[in-house]
This record gives sequence, C-alpha cells and structure tokens, in this order.
Amino acid sequence: MSSTVAIIPARGGSKGIPRKNLVDVCGKPLIAWSILQARKASRIDSVWVTSDDDEILAVAESFGAQSIRRPTEISGDQASSELAWLHALDTIEAQGVAVDLLVAMQATSPIRESSDLDGGLQILHEHSYDSLLSVVEVEDFFTWRIGADGGAEPVNYDYRNRKRRQQIEKRYLENGSFYVFRPHQLRRDNNRLGGRIGLFVMGRHKMFQIDNPEDIELCAAVMRGFGLDRA
Repeated sequence: MSSTVAIIPARGGSKGIPRKNLVDVCGKPLIAWSILQARKASRIDSVWVTSDDDEILAVAESFGAQSIRRPTEISGDQASSELAWLHALDTIEAQGVAVDLLVAMQATSPIRESSDLDGGLQILHEHSYDSLLSVVEVEDFFTWRIGADGGAEPVNYDYRNRKRRQQIEKRYLENGSFYVFRPHQLRRDNNRLGGRIGLFVMGRHKMFQIDNPEDIELCAAVMRGFGLDRA
C-alpha cells in the first residue's frame, strides 16, 4: 500500500537565530508546530524529521515524528533541501515504506493548519497535478529595484500607466510553507517542482516565516491572533 509522507528538514546550525528550530514559539519548540500540523492531517500517513542534530531529533520524536539522522556532508548552509529529501526518501523506503507522495514542509513556517496540507493534497489529486506548492495571493504588489544609474526603477509595472486594482492580473507569492511531489520526479529532476504544477492558495496571514529574530514575535502574534497557537 502506497503512503503519503511528510518530511521536515531541520538543521542544527543557523546563523540568523541560534538553534532556530528549537526556539520557543507560542509555548512550543518551532519544529513542533510542523510536526503536530502534519500528524493532524488526515491525508498524511507518517511524519519524519531529518536533522544532523541529536537534540532536534529527540524533540521531534517527543512530539510524535519519526527521526532520520542526516549526514554532515548534506547538512551545511550550501546543501540544498533536495539533498535532504532524497536522503530521507531513501531511508524511509529502506524501511519498507512504499512512498507515493512527499509533503515537504518548512519548519520555519509555523503559520499553517492541517487543513492546508489536506487541501493541497486534495487539489493535487483532483486536478492530476504532478507537483504543487503553497502560495498566498498578493494584490497591488509592485516591486522596485535600484537601476544601473543608481536611481529607482519599477520591476513589474509601469508607473506611468498605473492600473486600477480590478485590472491587475492575480499574482501569487511562494510562501515556502509546503510542497508536494512524487519520488520519481525528485530523483529524475533533482527538483521539488516539475511537470504540471498546481498552486494551493493559503490565507494571506500565512505568508510569514521565521528567518530573523524579529520574525519570532511576529509569527507568534499572528498565530495568537488567528487562534493557531492551540494544537
């Protein structure tokens, strides 16, 4: 019987926030939120945390995840998430699990619900997508950059012909919360996305992730405000 597995990479090292994956967010270690959300999702069969850090793995197990010890050579700043997922996939399959779908979750994105994970999997099945990513819709999202002459210039619109909001094409921001893909695609393309790609649109308040110290309280405030701090 084929399985849908959630894999959560969680390195021990972090330059921006020391021990980031264990930092307290709304009374729980950051890594715990992703584990609990995945365990509550009805369409996910098992939850795995891959890490090079023994303390992270112990905490992950205490919240109900299965642990995978990641080799040091694929745990540094330059190692891609794809390498971690490939190693985890090989480890899981070596234990006799027939993996049909991987739900790759980012531990630094605690603002999500189990219904988001189930919803993404449902959309993938209903529309026969090969892979899927979570996004949030953005409105009036105009970006600028500093040009070669040192002055500001627009990137994605013409300020001389500013459209009304109703005329602007819908656009979506990749929020990094989770991705869904199949083992053969990951092995073939060494990429989380490929084939016919679907989008799962999450609430706009779910766009935030924890990368810098100030993000901890920001995400905690959003979670408390939307009642997501109770698992």
